[in-house]
Amino acid sequence: MTSAAATTITALMADRTRLRLAPHVRQWLAAELAASTTAADPWPHLERAHIVSQPWAWPHTRVHFQMLRVAVRQRDRRELVGQIIRTAVAGPGSLAGRYPIGNNGRTTMGLTEIADLPDELARVLGRT
Repeated sequence: MTSAAATTITALMADRTRLRLAPHVRQWLAAELAASTTAADPWPHLERAHIVSQPWAWPHTRVHFQMLRVAVRQRDRRELVGQIIRTAVAGPGSLAGRYPIGNNGRTTMGLTEIADLPDELARVLGRT
């Protein structure tokens, strides 16, 4: 799915759907966050969780908080500073519906950089 199509889909999302996670999305996010705590490399799980969580303020913030914890554990200063900023703006950005679709949430991507939404994650979001 192209980023333009994903942006259009998000723009069409009803406001009420951004306030409450669908049960299957909640379960999927919980599984990805749990996998990130036991994986040798937690970042792929966190990046996927980030992309899916963006439309919802609390899950989006929670993913950034988990990313912050990993950055501290890995003693990655650049990621740590980036995650402090991202944790602060994640919730308000989600509530306002202003977040970059497909962004993996890492400091390797700019705060407003948009990327294509992977097909698998688009299916989780019910956007295919």
